[in-house]
Amino acid sequence: MPILNKDMTLCISLSARPSNNGTRFHNHLYGQLDLNWIYKAFAPTNLEQAIAGVRGLGIRGCAISMPYKEDVIALVDEMDPSAKAIDSVNTIVNTDGHLKAYNTDYTAIEQLLASNEVPTDYSVLVQGAGGMAKATVAALRDAGFKDVTVIARNEAAGRALADQYGFQWRAALDGGTADLIINVTPIGMAGGMAGGMAGGAEADSLSFPKEAVAAAKVVFDVVALPAETPLIKAARAAGKPVITGAEVATIQALEQFVLYTGVRPGPEQVRAAEEFMRAQ
Repeated sequence: MPILNKDMTLCISLSARPSNNGTRFHNHLYGQLDLNWIYKAFAPTNLEQAIAGVRGLGIRGCAISMPYKEDVIALVDEMDPSAKAIDSVNTIVNTDGHLKAYNTDYTAIEQLLASNEVPTDYSVLVQGAGGMAKATVAALRDAGFKDVTVIARNEAAGRALADQYGFQWRAALDGGTADLIINVTPIGMAGGMAGGMAGGAEADSLSFPKEAVAAAKVVFDVVALPAETPLIKAARAAGKPVITGAEVATIQALEQFVLYTGVRPGPEQVRAAEEFMRAQ
């Protein structure tokens, strides 16, 4: 990374409990590509003031994590279809004071379902109803999945999300199982942010019961920190194929990097940045 200087381009992230994931990933790529850029994570005390700062200071890019993914919508100038379709934002690009919002979480989920060749006739349980859950459920629908149930204690949020895509809602798992189970809650998350959610309180908890893991054909946890969550560990122990939140974090951060810089790093550069991100 170059020495701090007046011409350096700044990108930031805003989250309730920042982690070093994005900071390490983006800054490592800036170094590899010899870009005079720097990335810094923040925990804003006032979201409106923070976004005004992005605009007024010429901050090029801003990653958005929970609990701000919906609240920030009113503060931007334009919504890309990736964000508008699901009313959830995880990326803002500032072009001469014009703030355009995107959602690269959706892109990450979509790519991982495809690359892991998850059959679209699988039954699916999605636990959670926040901003990341919106991206996940939208990606499932667009990929062709039809038998999807949203599990959420918040009836208003859960039912609204399920109804929007023609799926089912339930308040609790109640012994239910499915071919594909997806955790989109902070359960199993270490302190800090991962996958856009504030975690820590339930870091050692299993987001799905062992019976659901045993019955599943694929287990997906969007929690990125730690890479081996209790759910992923349980799934591996049961011999199940897994999709991890660390994979989600890499893809969504890469797509943010491209939106900010206009540069798409090569596979080896991305791999090096990913390894650096995880080695913390």
